[in-house]
Amino acid sequence: MPLLIGIALMALPFLEIWAMILVGQQIGAAWTIAALFALSVAGMLVIRRAGTRAFRDVDAAMRTGTPPRTGGLDMLMLFVGGVLLVVPGFITAVLGLALSLPFTRPALRWAFTGWARRRMERMNATVDGDARNGPLGAHLGARRPDAAARPPGSGKVVQGHVVTEDEHRD
Repeated sequence: MPLLIGIALMALPFLEIWAMILVGQQIGAAWTIAALFALSVAGMLVIRRAGTRAFRDVDAAMRTGTPPRTGGLDMLMLFVGGVLLVVPGFITAVLGLALSLPFTRPALRWAFTGWARRRMERMNATVDGDARNGPLGAHLGARRPDAAARPPGSGKVVQGHVVTEDEHRD
């Protein structure tokens, strides 16, 4: 999967130029440049709106002491969609619009959360508060099963004597 993403990212500039040439042949160079400029302005507006809304939600949540009403994933999708709209190109603009439009975001949110859940289960990480051992060992913050049974400081005490280098040479 990472190889496929890398290849797609390397091919994207070439595909964008190809799409710009095709659009330019159909509507003309001036209209193509105007469309790319309009998409960039739209992206800046989306980023501004997402940032303003996120700030307002966090501010209201801080005042009332409740969690923010909108999910962080929606704000992230709006921000990424805005960035993709700002990047000049029609392919990234289509992806940016898909992430920015309110009627496409729920389907993309559902697809992303499903993908993330499957990925976490495959990695054997924490899913729904269930701590499991992952590929790098125990999940951070997970407690050992026998940790609750023993109070702190009740482990086995081993007596010893500290030997410094000076004492060891004598």
